[in-house]
Amino acid sequence: MAAITHDIACPLCRKKYGNTNGKYQEQEGAPLVREFLADTGMTAEQIDRVAYLVGHHHSPAQIDGIDYQILIEADYIVNASESGYGRQAIRTFMEHTMKTAAGVRLTKAVFGV
Repeated sequence: MAAITHDIACPLCRKKYGNTNGKYQEQEGAPLVREFLADTGMTAEQIDRVAYLVGHHHSPAQIDGIDYQILIEADYIVNASESGYGRQAIRTFMEHTMKTAAGVRLTKAVFGV
């Protein structure tokens, strides 16, 4: 659910701040996702975790679980592709932040690094 909703705040951030800066997404995203998931049948604990992940998905230094790790890696791959990150930036992220074999494999396949 965090993967689906992690950018929930982008439209609001564009309107409110004129951009989708990661810190704004984190700040605005957690409350939005709580509201969005309120009537889904998810437990309060599940909603809390998704809100936490959405509220921290641009903060890789705070990774505290495999769900968070996967979200950070997947979001980076998409952002690197959309924004045209350089090969060295991608290598650095792979070496210092990526921990999953699947993330490394996918990054190598997508970017040829």
